[in-house]
Amino acid sequence: MNLKRTFGAILTILGIVGVIWGAYAFLAGGDSVGNLSVNQFSAAVPFVVGLIFLFTGISLVKATRDTA
Repeated sequence: MNLKRTFGAILTILGIVGVIWGAYAFLAGGDSVGNLSVNQFSAAVPFVVGLIFLFTGISLVKATRDTA
């Protein structure tokens, strides 16, 4: 089991969730989950962090070689 590839997959999944949540909160004009409230303009933060996680995870999975 390759730890880098697993971590890259986790980062990719977190990135996808962040991008979807940020885009939904932006388009809906804000979002409220429990005690966390995000308005339309601060919805860019989870979107950008999700993009960073997504591209970092993809590049980590891509750059890691399989060693059997």
